[in-house]
Amino acid sequence: MDTTTDESAMATVRTGLPTRHRLVFVPLDDAVTGPDYLRISYAKALVKQALSIGVDGVLPADQEEAISRHYGLAYQAGAAGERQLARR
Repeated sequence: MDTTTDESAMATVRTGLPTRHRLVFVPLDDAVTGPDYLRISYAKALVKQALSIGVDGVLPADQEEAISRHYGLAYQAGAAGERQLARR
């Protein structure tokens, strides 16, 4: 979620081989959700190249801006350097 607006901003989707999954961050702007799917407006190739974490991992604060830059989105940390993204 975006800590400024308290709205959902990013999600992680599981990618990779059945024995080696990883979580890739994807923006939720213009996303369409259904009972068992999430359709986003970004190309599959772009998503595959995005920053990822292990399925039990946590995104380090210093890598938040890189995710936004990867998708061409603006990033604004808090006035005191607080994270823009928070886990919900």
